[in-house]
Amino acid sequence: MLSLSAAVIARGRSSGVVGLRCLVLFLLSCFGALPMVAPAVAAAPNTATTKVEGIRLWRAPDHTRLVFDLSAMVEHKIFPLENPQRLVIDIKQATLAVKSPQLELAKTPIAALRSAQFDGDSLRIVLELREKINPRSFVLAGNEQYGDRLVIDLYDRAKQTSRTVGDVLAGQKARDIVIAIDAGHGGEDPGALGPKRLLEKNVVLAIARVLQRKVDREQGFRAVMVRDGDYYIPLRKRTDIARKHRADLMISIHADAFRQASANGASVYALSTRSATSETASYLAKRENRADLIGGVGSVSLADKDKVLAGVLLDLSMTATLESSLGVGTQVLRALDGVARLHKKRVEQAGFVVLKSPDIPSILVETGFISNPKEARRLAQPAYQQKIAGAIFSGVKRYFQGKPPAGTLLAERKRKSGVVHIIARGDTLSDIAQRYHVSISDLRRYNRLKSSRIKIGQRIKIPVS
Repeated sequence: MLSLSAAVIARGRSSGVVGLRCLVLFLLSCFGALPMVAPAVAAAPNTATTKVEGIRLWRAPDHTRLVFDLSAMVEHKIFPLENPQRLVIDIKQATLAVKSPQLELAKTPIAALRSAQFDGDSLRIVLELREKINPRSFVLAGNEQYGDRLVIDLYDRAKQTSRTVGDVLAGQKARDIVIAIDAGHGGEDPGALGPKRLLEKNVVLAIARVLQRKVDREQGFRAVMVRDGDYYIPLRKRTDIARKHRADLMISIHADAFRQASANGASVYALSTRSATSETASYLAKRENRADLIGGVGSVSLADKDKVLAGVLLDLSMTATLESSLGVGTQVLRALDGVARLHKKRVEQAGFVVLKSPDIPSILVETGFISNPKEARRLAQPAYQQKIAGAIFSGVKRYFQGKPPAGTLLAERKRKSGVVHIIARGDTLSDIAQRYHVSISDLRRYNRLKSSRIKIGQRIKIPVS
């Protein structure tokens, strides 16, 4: 004890005021005024370690996404307040390291955004709202494009709609073929990065918009944009949007990338058979999917079917959907062959999530390699985007002219007068006859052909079967 105290005193002599404090504590302890304890080390203030380095905002058709770029992962909580409507976001041990961002709030439910330090080391952000919303929040770990992020989604409250008598009567007429156009990625997900910071999400959205205009200009067709702005939509929700609009086909548009810059060429994908089998089981396992699963125009409910029958119905639907996907994919690939170099000469099959709809034929078009400098330059040009979109729709139109869905304007036209097939690269008269379920002799007689020789661009009338 004495040796320890002596050491303390000796140490105190060499440290000025701190040494004097130690000496006083020692003397007091000797007279019982204080228990003898080692001098406490002063606790360091609990300072915030995470910085909010940026705030970004995207508006989607049904929600607004707010993204906070972070220097590290954080703990957070959100809660709403009323009168007036607000959403409070508390981020533990964080500070705002940027000036008030200039966010485009005009078309969002956010009227204003303010922030302040709260409870010592926490950051409180308050969103002043114009209307009630359904909020959701989550954190994302950093990836190749971004660091850690806190994501706040503000979902619009569902608005009640009603159908008029006119709507019902209009629904009895021959309908348009609905094409759901899905521009890949979006928002905080830029997709692949090309030379000069060319972003995949921007390229594919531009092509999707051109495709939309081409589809809408064609009588008997109508386009639905799954994403029509710079915002992100979860993959599963993309197929939900297509189903909501009762799409006859979903086209997901992307631009490929590879570690070797020499990789090039366009590709078309459909769902693989193995993925289709596993997806059937997955859908059947979910009650909400069984309620109204086989969609399209004539929805078939599986809610009142036993598991065996539901499985058979769904398997038949998936098989037919996959067959249609391969059929339309083949036509699109042939049309692209006249515009772009093909990466593969056949429709490839893979387990992409956006292709896993059991009731909507779906294809994924890789328009080229954005990682290839030459292809990236072409993909960035509006004229080339026009050609790519034109080729995609040319293939789609050719497929549906041969197999128009029941109840559509194209089906009605085919029933009355047949259809016209425009010869594309790789077409043969026997292929056309098989595709439209007619004989070669009927095709030749109907078109007054002296032989089976045909040429690209030639118009072949298909007789009514």
